[in-house]
Amino acid sequence: MSDKRTFIDSNIILYLFTNNDGRKKIVTSLLNSDYTISTQVVNENVNVCLKKLKLGKEEAYSHGENLLNTFRVVNIFPSTIVAAFDLSKKYGFSFWDSLIVSAALENDCETLLTEDMHDGLVVEKKLKISNPFK
Repeated sequence: MSDKRTFIDSNIILYLFTNNDGRKKIVTSLLNSDYTISTQVVNENVNVCLKKLKLGKEEAYSHGENLLNTFRVVNIFPSTIVAAFDLSKKYGFSFWDSLIVSAALENDCETLLTEDMHDGLVVEKKLKISNPFK
């Protein structure tokens, strides 16, 4: 375990369900680490499993439970949402991306693994955006 906290975005974890063996391997390696996700990430993963991937409830919910048991899971609070509003306005992120960034910042993460935002960007002089597939 590292002293530096890393937050993983929903889009990264969903590569567990891809046919891209290279990306799946990278994500699988993240499952053995002490990384942080939020309740939003769990909810988004389960929703995509049900709606987009058309998995059954048992498999989708099992995936959600695995996330809850694998990662350090943090809650979204009203303060997280308000900070997301400000981040969205300041950086031009979508609200949902801002909520991910806000949760990562609120929980003292130094790195955010995502594909959705500019790789290498440092948000609020604290959080580095990193694409694990580059």
